[in-house]
Amino acid sequence: MTNTALPVVLAGARGHGRWHLDNLRRLQDAGLVRLVGICELTPLTGEELTGLGEPAQSSDFGALLDATAARIAVICTPIPTHTDLALIAAERGVHLLLEKPPAPSYAEFRRMADGVARAGVVCQIGFQSLGSGALPAIAELISDGAIGTVTGVGGAGAWARDEAYYRRAPWAGRRRLNGADVIDGALTNPLAHAVATALALNGSSRAEDVLGIETELLRANDIESDDTSCVRVTTAQDRPVTVAVTLCAERPGEPYVVVHGSSGRITFWYKQDRMLLQRAGHGPEEFEYGRTDLLENLVRHLTRGDGLLVPPDATGAFMKVVEAIRQAPDPVALPPGAWRPVPDENRRVVPGVDRLVEAAADTLSLYSELGAEWAPRPRQAGIR
Repeated sequence: MTNTALPVVLAGARGHGRWHLDNLRRLQDAGLVRLVGICELTPLTGEELTGLGEPAQSSDFGALLDATAARIAVICTPIPTHTDLALIAAERGVHLLLEKPPAPSYAEFRRMADGVARAGVVCQIGFQSLGSGALPAIAELISDGAIGTVTGVGGAGAWARDEAYYRRAPWAGRRRLNGADVIDGALTNPLAHAVATALALNGSSRAEDVLGIETELLRANDIESDDTSCVRVTTAQDRPVTVAVTLCAERPGEPYVVVHGSSGRITFWYKQDRMLLQRAGHGPEEFEYGRTDLLENLVRHLTRGDGLLVPPDATGAFMKVVEAIRQAPDPVALPPGAWRPVPDENRRVVPGVDRLVEAAADTLSLYSELGAEWAPRPRQAGIR
């Protein structure tokens, strides 16, 4: 145990990596970490590194870890690179914060998780919503019977992404690239938190909690992967988890997860750490919570023994969903009449999808069961 600031290397400092740079500034100012290295194909400028000193820069991740004696590596690189980079760090005894989704397939996830375990290093998976103080509060309400018997959990995400979003990187919106799995779909990447959080609130976060998975994968955009999708997970807890999402919303809103009970419901807007409790015999009650940053939690785990919030096994059920989506047929292209362009915003909209997303989370139904004419028959994935 030590109070010395831990040396950190960041792999992938642009795109979402900019968020990690800002977070590293905050934690460096607090004396918890020192940014000692950045792994990028193109070095960052002095302006991009304002407030972060002069960390070493290299495109060779392993050499950078060796040269800097890093204790922690933050990996925020394209999805297909996650496992190999995580194992490069683990072999050197470097602990990890690995961005979500942790891998593009269950086999790659197991290769990463098993390799990390053999190396004896700690790995935190970057599902920030699982650091919310709302999760233990909701678990306590459920345990106390505040909403009666839990009957299932729904998730809803109605977002908008323009054409530039799918052109931001060669792997964006792809299921595969150069023969490697990517699986960059709405359920597995931008709205992956809805899936992971719904599974966690159902008490079904581990791989063995998943008994079956039904998927409906569609796309309005000219991409390989899904942008309008839903999934229903049959769980060992005998409660379904249904998550419906779209990146083609008419009016984008805050994604949420809803826990259904026999005498009430709990709605959790996970990006806002805000929760609404509705139960029989009481007026609605709204609460806001703090959030524990996952890199800070990893540092506190290493320096003073705090419990790790999101170890790999806590994302096993999510990775079973990723695998079911990977094994599913390619997403069905919506017919031209099912979507319309929004030229001013350079994006595509699916009329009525906002209402369908909400109804799916509310009734734990799939799009096809809600009467969406464009929805295919659900595909049942075998769980091995």
